[in-house]
Amino acid sequence: MSPTRSPEGAHLPLGGAAHSAKGAELRLGAVIPVYNHGGPVAGVVAALRAHGLPVLLVDDASEPGCAAVLDLLACQPDVLLERLRVNQGKGGAVMAGLHRAHQLGWTHALQIDADGQHDTCDVPAFVAAAVAEPAQLICGCPIYDDRVPRARLYGRYATHIWVWINTLSFAVRDSMCGFRIYPLAQVLHCVEGRHIGRRMDFDTEIAVRLVWSGMRVTNLPTRVRYPEDGVSHFRAWQDNVLISAMHTRLFFGMLWRAPLLLWRKVAA
Repeated sequence: MSPTRSPEGAHLPLGGAAHSAKGAELRLGAVIPVYNHGGPVAGVVAALRAHGLPVLLVDDASEPGCAAVLDLLACQPDVLLERLRVNQGKGGAVMAGLHRAHQLGWTHALQIDADGQHDTCDVPAFVAAAVAEPAQLICGCPIYDDRVPRARLYGRYATHIWVWINTLSFAVRDSMCGFRIYPLAQVLHCVEGRHIGRRMDFDTEIAVRLVWSGMRVTNLPTRVRYPEDGVSHFRAWQDNVLISAMHTRLFFGMLWRAPLLLWRKVAA
């Protein structure tokens, strides 16, 4: 199944293939980590396919009902399924998807959640940003509706502050948004041989490490909604402990990188 085949009428020519302003060919597909989101994931896949993107579903050891839904979706053209037998967490599922996407010959991967929180109407803007700057991380900056849990919202601000400290910059406006586009070769090189958080700490840690590696960031506003019947796998105690440990680990990593990070600011 080719990652560059597109149905008639798709918004992206060649089904996820485009040329950047710098002349390089982009082969772009969407990676969706899925853990028991059998209800909303079909709508997310349909919206991405309508934009001409091939889709790679990563089943993070979902229950049988959700797994059956994913099997049916994978029967569609340009929808692929990678199945993990043991639950890896969101970060582990995304990393498995990025490695598989690279094996498929994709140069870029759009990460998006399976629960329908992210506004797929913004996909063309993300793709256009990646085409304009193919070496950059294209990162969503959420605009929330009134249903966002206040505790989650305030907790995000604490993470924002730590990310700004640990990168010595405001390059990443929101490191917890799972709606972004990665240049695959650079990302996989950055994480090779390194311990990266594999659960809810993943999105933040990978963003910080990419900034450390010298990757520039484009931040795009995007609407994020919290459905009243939505299913969240965020574990208040365990994941907050993981995130706190991650910030501590990154802080000490920042200290010995500080001269380089500051030099980049001066040079810029």
